[in-house]
Amino acid sequence: MAWTKYQLFLAGLMLTTGSINTLSAKWADLFSAKGCHGDPEHSFSHPFVQAVGMFLGEFSCLAVFYILLFHDRRSPEPRMNPGQRFNPLLFFPPAMCDMTATSIMYVALNMTSASSFQMLRGAVIIFTGLLSVAFLGRRLAPSQWIGIFITILGLVVVGLADFVTGHRDDSHKLSDVITGDLLIIMAQIIVSVQMVLEEKFVYKHDVHPLRAVGTEGLFGFVVLSLLLIPMYFIHTGNFSDNPRQVLEDALDAFCQIGHKPLILLALLGNTVSIAFFNFAGISVTKEISATTRMVLDSLRTLVIWVVSLALGWEQFHGLQVLGFLVLLTGTALYNGLHRPVLARIPWCAARMNLEEDSSDAERERLLNNGRVQASEDT
Repeated sequence: MAWTKYQLFLAGLMLTTGSINTLSAKWADLFSAKGCHGDPEHSFSHPFVQAVGMFLGEFSCLAVFYILLFHDRRSPEPRMNPGQRFNPLLFFPPAMCDMTATSIMYVALNMTSASSFQMLRGAVIIFTGLLSVAFLGRRLAPSQWIGIFITILGLVVVGLADFVTGHRDDSHKLSDVITGDLLIIMAQIIVSVQMVLEEKFVYKHDVHPLRAVGTEGLFGFVVLSLLLIPMYFIHTGNFSDNPRQVLEDALDAFCQIGHKPLILLALLGNTVSIAFFNFAGISVTKEISATTRMVLDSLRTLVIWVVSLALGWEQFHGLQVLGFLVLLTGTALYNGLHRPVLARIPWCAARMNLEEDSSDAERERLLNNGRVQASEDT
């Protein structure tokens, strides 16, 4: 069945805004500008300020939810299900996981390339699968276990590509690249904890996805904004790139934006894109399918890599192509994207009917996380 113009628009919007989200964050990292009190020009290294902007984008989904609800209730035949009443504090623990993981990933993005950042986020299926078995009592299908092992292999290949590239890349030191890659993988453990918490305690309630994303964004925005105050006084030595060598210098970030307004454009691109990405992703799941959303999310990794190469942000490396293909295969197997193909083969279809498919709920949680990973995505 051919897609309608509206469905094509939603798919294009999700792919475009999802790619812009990572690219705009990396673009901001590449700027250099003067700071406060006559500080010399230095790189814009403010991951926690960027994370606050991302949560502001997620928070805006709450406004979109109420706008859509208001518009729907004014129509003669309301169709939107606003969901049941719930305690907003249910979203606080997963929001804190989201805040921690997103902040770590933005720190890592300063250290590694945008394409590796996006590819390594595929590690989330490994930890989500293992934690869902341990804490949710889920039984994974054989194809999902195979997908996990292939994903691990893909991560090794991407890491090896970064190791080789790091020796001849002047923009990042090899130690920074390795540290950044490890931080991204560590962040995926926290993201998987967030998903398990949401599935166990939150999503048994009937909560609209936009409302869920917006509520988590509200908590993340408020808490992280408050944490910027103590971060201003916590000295971290050479780990921080700002002149005062503190965990986060928000004042320095604003001074740099004042000296180079293009940084603000990059930050706004990150904030606005995450809001539209969440809206488009939820709409794609509703109007087309969850499988299509997962495919589009994989395609944005390719878009980010191609654009990064075209802009000269990174160098081409064959190992990275191989790593991307291996990760794509692992993700496809874990999320059951092979099933429509195998269903056309009679003996495979019969075998699949006997195999318990436990991936549906898992896939929905991956998709409704909002950043696919957005930060989840980040």
